Amino acid sequence: MHLLRPRFPSRASRLARLVMTGVLLLAASAAAIAAPVVLPGLGVDNDETSVSGLSSGAFMAVQFSVAYSAEIKGAGVIAGGPYYCAQGNVGIATSRCSCTGIPFFSACEVARGATDVPRLVGITERLAAEGKVDPVSGLNAQRIWMFTGGRDSEVPSAVMEDLNDYYRRYVPAAQIHFVKDSRAEHTFPTENFGNDCGQLGSPYLGKCGIDAAGELLNWIYGGNLNPRSDRQSGRLIKFDQNEFTASGNAAAVGLADTGYVYVPAACDHQPGARCRLHVAFHGCRQNVTAVDEDFVRHAGYNLWADTNGIVVLYPQTRARFATNPNACWDWFDFSRGDPDYANKNGRQMGAIKAMMSRLAGQRTPSGQGCFTASNADHVRAGRAYDRFFFAFAAGSGKLLGFDNDFTFTTLKQTAPRFYLPGNCP
Repeated sequence: MHLLRPRFPSRASRLARLVMTGVLLLAASAAAIAAPVVLPGLGVDNDETSVSGLSSGAFMAVQFSVAYSAEIKGAGVIAGGPYYCAQGNVGIATSRCSCTGIPFFSACEVARGATDVPRLVGITERLAAEGKVDPVSGLNAQRIWMFTGGRDSEVPSAVMEDLNDYYRRYVPAAQIHFVKDSRAEHTFPTENFGNDCGQLGSPYLGKCGIDAAGELLNWIYGGNLNPRSDRQSGRLIKFDQNEFTASGNAAAVGLADTGYVYVPAACDHQPGARCRLHVAFHGCRQNVTAVDEDFVRHAGYNLWADTNGIVVLYPQTRARFATNPNACWDWFDFSRGDPDYANKNGRQMGAIKAMMSRLAGQRTPSGQGCFTASNADHVRAGRAYDRFFFAFAAGSGKLLGFDNDFTFTTLKQTAPRFYLPGNCP
């Protein structure tokens, strides 16, 4: 017996190990490469922030325009309803604020006045007195653009009429523009992308001959926007949404791991640039998982953003099988665990506000805070840790790949002892 003689595995065994190693390397490398980047600070003008959305995204836009009325310049609402319409009750949400209940189990009770606007106004003012939403006086300066389709079978026009009544309690009539189109179903109107205007279905973009994105932006910003671009020339950036939640877990609050932001060239690390910010909330069944990038690329916002210095934030939700199967925004406390869902203490509200604050914060010069090194060096430097021969980013726990001196990864530090893999924007 030769104790010092190495024992070599068979040729088949060596081949199997090589194949397995290759598969693991490819999987680990792909995970690191595909990771979204950190949302950059772009120094956007906080006083020029606006919101809009379709369906649940419209209800979310209304929540933001009320809760943060001191900061929001205006809102575009397509197929939405009054603030706090659902009152934390899924039954009210699906029967009086919309007609989206389970057939044969939930009757549609939508009618003019069914949302009880006086009650919702009283709740708004109570929340303002408690400091959970901004003083209602902030709404007086906002500009509101609204759209309803005469054939909308999910959020019928009566709900939007109630929203109009709600806003008129606080916003001068001259600052509200209400568009009614008899042809439109439950859809986001575009000039020439999507389904027929009267068709209900994915991707919930409808060829209505109306550039809703352009019209609402132009109304909110006083009618002085430059003509839109012929093609998108900015960058559509995928970013990690996890860091904007209190737990660092986007899924826990119904958000997807990845969100999107469109950055025009004029706003992209340009010294002295002071761009506007618009937050576009997709509708139910309209997140990237459901419709790919149709909403973030083809709703129409980006062409106007390019020529008018508007950064467009596209936050993303995720579906939950039992409580939120259609990946709607939280306008009715779908988790039954967030009674503050509609005010500044709400989990999704807080996460989106944190994203807005990041974009309004100090500019992040390209490459600042980035560390490109081997995974072994990341571990040695404390930017990552080892588990069973694999390296994971410190703080976020994201997989980097094998812990060795041959696999290289870029890490971005976003907070003390918190790193995310990907590419620095």
